Amino acid sequence: MEKNMGQVDRAIRAVLGVIVIVLGVVYQNWLGAIGLIPLLTAGVGFCPLYKLLGIKTCREC
Repeated sequence: MEKNMGQVDRAIRAVLGVIVIVLGVVYQNWLGAIGLIPLLTAGVGFCPLYKLLGIKTCREC
């Protein structure tokens, strides 16, 4: 799996993922689980939607 996300993109996704998860826990809503998606893609450095659209935000790849 080729990385297609840069460091800034990954950091933003990680922060947003954590925020969504925390909001889900605070409001006791299962939709907080959606925060796992950006957190996972940030950790891996690969976004399937970027692959479909031909987008790369990393400079070294």
